[in-house]
Amino acid sequence: MSCVCPGLKVGAETLGKVFHVQRQQMSNSSSITQFLLLAFADTRELQLLHFCLFLGIYLAALLGNGLIITTIACDQQLHTPTYFFLLNLSLLDLGSISTTVPKSMANSLWDTKAISYAGCVAQIFLYVFLFSAEFSLLTIMSYDRHVAICKPLHYGTLLGSRACVHMAAAAWGAGFLAALLHTANTFSLPLCQGNALHQFFCEIPQILKLSCSDSYLREVGLLVVSVWLFFGCFLFIVVSYVQIFRAVLRIPSEQGRHKAFSTCLPHLAVVSLFLSTGFFAYLKPSSVSSPLVDLVVSVLYSVVPPALNPLIYSLRNRQLKDAVWKLITGWLSEARNCSSPSA
Repeated sequence: MSCVCPGLKVGAETLGKVFHVQRQQMSNSSSITQFLLLAFADTRELQLLHFCLFLGIYLAALLGNGLIITTIACDQQLHTPTYFFLLNLSLLDLGSISTTVPKSMANSLWDTKAISYAGCVAQIFLYVFLFSAEFSLLTIMSYDRHVAICKPLHYGTLLGSRACVHMAAAAWGAGFLAALLHTANTFSLPLCQGNALHQFFCEIPQILKLSCSDSYLREVGLLVVSVWLFFGCFLFIVVSYVQIFRAVLRIPSEQGRHKAFSTCLPHLAVVSLFLSTGFFAYLKPSSVSSPLVDLVVSVLYSVVPPALNPLIYSLRNRQLKDAVWKLITGWLSEARNCSSPSA
């Protein structure tokens, strides 16, 4: 018995230390009431410049996406699968830029860096939700282009109204599920590395850097699974466009080829912008990483695409431009009629 008791005593002391450390970690995590976001500048003049720049981008995104949503909803000629998916894309872009930009603008305007714990949770949930749903929707839109060009006779059958609603709901549902899993898993981790985030909005990799437990590997594993799912969607888009280009090149008339390409180029440009900025942000080599570069890259993949997507789609789409102009002129004529005195 004299040989066993010292070992039990040492084991009990070790176990007690482990429990004490875990309690201390959980206490440190639960004591965090706010996070500190990375500021774009320290001087007041540059902070106001950042506010004005983001305000301009945000208003452009609101105007562009709002016009597309309103035009598609009001114009009966645009009630087709392609424009239905475009309407959903504009809704996601509006939500995405509204999740990150207004808080950053408010912090610059009021010279603060703080975001509440609940606000950070909501920001991560909404951003992952909208980001995942948008990529799923872009994958569905590549299928829409593939069917329209490669199987035009079956377009109405494969992409009926019910099928389109189901596919859009699947994209939104996939985004919601991904956001729920990632957010719950991330904020279940004990945090003991402070509360400063090296980003202008709350982001999962930045939260993981604050973790003081090996359990962060669960979230890393979940991120790896998500990357593989994204890669599967990316591969589907690539295969779809390979088949599209093969079909277009077989079109005998040059005018037909040009028309087919013009319907694909906006979607291809949006996908390229979405993927290139995101991949560079998360897969760039550490040799080119610096606070300034990371900040610029984060703006490129989180702020620029939602503002540019409406411009990309409207530049190459004659039908959409005509519908937008018709809507604007209708508004202007109604405003003139309301302002003119009655006879």
